[in-house]
Amino acid sequence: MPRELGDSPTLRRAWLRAAALRPGCPPIVVSSADGGVGRSTIVAALGAVLAAATPRPPAAVDATGRGWGGLEHRVLRRNDATIWDLYAAWTRTGQLDQNTIDAMMQLGTSGLHTAVGEVQRSTSRRPTVLTESIQVVDALRGAYPLLLIDAPVADLAPVWRLLAGTICPVLVARAGVDSVQHTMRLVAQLRAGGLQAATDKAVVAVVASMPRPPREVRAAVRQLGASVAAVVSVPFDPHLARPEPVDLGRMRAPTRRALVELADAVLAACPADPELAAGLLTPAGASRASSRPTRAVAADGGHL
Repeated sequence: MPRELGDSPTLRRAWLRAAALRPGCPPIVVSSADGGVGRSTIVAALGAVLAAATPRPPAAVDATGRGWGGLEHRVLRRNDATIWDLYAAWTRTGQLDQNTIDAMMQLGTSGLHTAVGEVQRSTSRRPTVLTESIQVVDALRGAYPLLLIDAPVADLAPVWRLLAGTICPVLVARAGVDSVQHTMRLVAQLRAGGLQAATDKAVVAVVASMPRPPREVRAAVRQLGASVAAVVSVPFDPHLARPEPVDLGRMRAPTRRALVELADAVLAACPADPELAAGLLTPAGASRASSRPTRAVAADGGHL
């Protein structure tokens, strides 16, 4: 375990769960009720923790369809390939072999493999639409133990279908009253739309844009925590606020603790090796369900 992440029961539990992952696990979909809340930053930061935890690197896919921003600023570019190149290779052959994947994925600082978004629009290149991005995700699933999807804002029916099909929807909100309330409304609408199971297992990351969010924000976060599986507050961090590759070593300690909590909440939903899960992840006499986080976690690691 990386020394900069410290040592805690949560960290050890997350690392054991990560070690049990096998290729083919259903992807983790990351979306939000609003734009500009730090969704791509959370995908890259969570991916960095998961990459440090898993024996084989996980992957992240930019499925936002934007021609700007996104994951391209959060990882190290080792070539010019984007998700468009992966999609083009898949349409030519109907599959993606390991050599093609390795040649076209970018790398996070801790080893996260990333399919970044396409920024050009020309006769030969363009950003992929969501259905094309999902085809790339399906082609990549057999190559990675875990896939993170940086999905668009959840105001489209295809995104709702993604959230319904993922094992752990991750919703990102800015640490402001409006953003948290919009997320609560999204959760309520998902429930009303028949996605009760998705909201019951949803994890919300609340990202602070200032050192200490107002009291009314903390109250809204507590209210939100009652309607989803877990809420993790990610404190303000100057490193994450800058458009540069995410590096665990440059984050502040409270940020790293929050990301470990987020990783643990996500990994709790991932299928694990049954023998490992029974022998190591579940305390004697406890049910599997009892190990799932159902609390809101403050930026300093305490309970809200």
